[in-house]
Amino acid sequence: SERGITGEDKQEVKTYRSEARFLRAFSYWHAIDMFGNIPFVTEKDNVGSFEPPQKSREEVFNYIEGELLDILKNGSLKEPKQNVYGRIDKAAVWMLLSKLYLNAKVYTGEAMYSDAMTYAEKVINSPYQLDPNYQHLFLADNHTAQGIIFPVVSDGEKAQTYGGMNFLVHAAVGGDMSPSDFGIGGGWGGPRITKQFYERFNDPANDSRALFFTEGQSLEIPDVTEFTNGYAVSKFKNVTSEGEAGSVPGFVDTDWPVFRLADAYLTYAEAALRAGSNTGQALTYVNEVRSRAYGGSSGEISQDELDLDFILAERARELYWEGKRRTDLIRFGEFTGDKYLWAWKGGTQAGSSIPGYYKLFPIPAADLNANSNLTQNEGY
Repeated sequence: SERGITGEDKQEVKTYRSEARFLRAFSYWHAIDMFGNIPFVTEKDNVGSFEPPQKSREEVFNYIEGELLDILKNGSLKEPKQNVYGRIDKAAVWMLLSKLYLNAKVYTGEAMYSDAMTYAEKVINSPYQLDPNYQHLFLADNHTAQGIIFPVVSDGEKAQTYGGMNFLVHAAVGGDMSPSDFGIGGGWGGPRITKQFYERFNDPANDSRALFFTEGQSLEIPDVTEFTNGYAVSKFKNVTSEGEAGSVPGFVDTDWPVFRLADAYLTYAEAALRAGSNTGQALTYVNEVRSRAYGGSSGEISQDELDLDFILAERARELYWEGKRRTDLIRFGEFTGDKYLWAWKGGTQAGSSIPGYYKLFPIPAADLNANSNLTQNEGY
């Protein structure tokens, strides 16, 4: 008001502020997930010559939760699917809350699975729907796909970068793969998948999510520097659902799906199993995801087959290469140690145990040098 903003413009500014608060909370969530105890600052601090204090994971968790609940309470956010594509609506906030609560035991030591179920179900009951075509979610026109709740928007003409989705599409192409099939001028011959991950797909011929290129590729990876060692992934493409190439061959139009609906289904199911409640509803949600993957009921499972091991494997099948796997393996106690080994874990071809402190990244030296309040994570 003191800046002369009134009427509808005033309400729009409130919406902008809530969206910005979400993005800050979202970034702090990434920070506690990766680094644990982190430097913390808000607009309430005088940052002129300020070295931010290092807050504990639990303290920042509580801050994130409070921010998200407050921006829901103040009524300034748009309803699900009512905002401009790429911007924040209530479903994005519900989704972040559900993921925060699902991982609460890792972050704070206190399980909050009932809360994870509550907010995941809000997303599920929103107007967002599962797109019947799984790969449409990862193509150049995925802004028209159903079920993407919060994307990082890409544009090959107007937002050019060699990182982001441009990296993920280009780096996945090499060997005998045809770059033109991916809507790009050339591949960079980078990341592939391990044998252990591929074996998560027990029926790749009928599971539409098994988007791999195997011609000329070996399943084993004796040499990580050789692109033809390991199966390649054809999940992300700079090609539309109609088969048309993106706007330019050097930079992609494909958006990064940060949050999408299927993750909410699987979040609810995992939280229900961990809480020991509503497991029948959990089965229904899992089978909806699998029915989309199999194009019908052939992929559905029974209640006896639904357990936490199945959920971890299903999250791998549904969400691979979407930045979820590390967090999932930590939550399931399989990221460090030797309970689950994969090729080149621990620097050996067969895989070997890694120490528990790897569950956190080291705080970068540049941050330690800039801020005397910071203490390095244990083990580094």
